Formats: sequence, structure tokens, C-alpha cells
Amino acid sequence: ILYSKDADRRMPPASMAKMMTVYVAFQMIKSGELKLDTKFPVRPETWRAWHSQGSTMFLSSGENVSVEDLLKGIVTLSGNDACVVIAEAISPDGTEAGFARLMTQRAQELGMDQSTFINSSGWPQTGHVMSMRDLAILADRLITDFPEFYPLFAETEFEFDNRVPSNRL
Repeated sequence: ILYSKDADRRMPPASMAKMMTVYVAFQMIKSGELKLDTKFPVRPETWRAWHSQGSTMFLSSGENVSVEDLLKGIVTLSGNDACVVIAEAISPDGTEAGFARLMTQRAQELGMDQSTFINSSGWPQTGHVMSMRDLAILADRLITDFPEFYPLFAETEFEFDNRVPSNRL
């Protein structure tokens, strides 16, 4: 570290929380608990909650989406809907809140002591915080723990099912 100022100040993470969602998914893929070609359903409740809020990969209620496409939707499109679908599917209790607790637990295991996750996307919620030091730890661990997935972060476009997102470069 060459310079640091308020590195441990807790603040809302916004979409940077998605990095932790992706980290947890990568861990599960690496351990064999999850496969890239596994498909998860877009539950009607999930679709209703996210179809008009923030960034999206334009998922439709009732469709089944592969883990690989969900990860691309999160990383490339910053898809809040993709975060919730994957969170509910791999959560210990089937809820996004349960997945957020898992995110917080994994963050603490990585030494991210100033992070508490309340949701998988970074959507503003009371208590959802992260420090810049924790963000640096997470970025480093994503690169060093999962080099096989690093090229995913270089993708500049992703058209899921030929749906062109409005946040296209």
C-alpha cells in the first residue's frame, strides 16, 4: 500500500457487493458443489422484485438460466436480477437473506472485518457496508484464488438470449 486514507471506514458498497456474490459462486464451482451448466429458475417473486430496479440482464419470469450466463450477467451487465437468482438458488436456506449471511461469513474468513452484506447485489439497505480495505482484499482474492475465471472480467458485452441491454458499451 503506497497511500491509504480511511481504508477501514464502512460505507455502502453499491455494485461492489456483486464481487462477493461472484466470489462465493466461484468457490462453489471450484469445490464441485456447483457447475457452470446448472440451470436455475427465475422465480416469479424474484422477477417481480427486480424487473424494473437498477441494472438487469433482462431475465423473464419462469425461464431457466445457466450459472455461466448468470455470472456473465452479474460481471458484464451488473445484473441485479442475476444476483438474486443465483443467491436464492445457492443459499443455505433458499433466500437472498440467507445468501447474504453466507457472504458475510465468507468475507470474515477472508479477513474482511468491516463488511456486512444484507443482499447479493449491493442495492441500498441499512447495515449493508464494506470498507475500501475489504474491497481490495476481495479483488486480490478473486484474481489469486480463481485465475481460471479472470478472463470473465475482461468481457465488454454480453447479450443473454439475444437481448441487447441498455447499458451496452
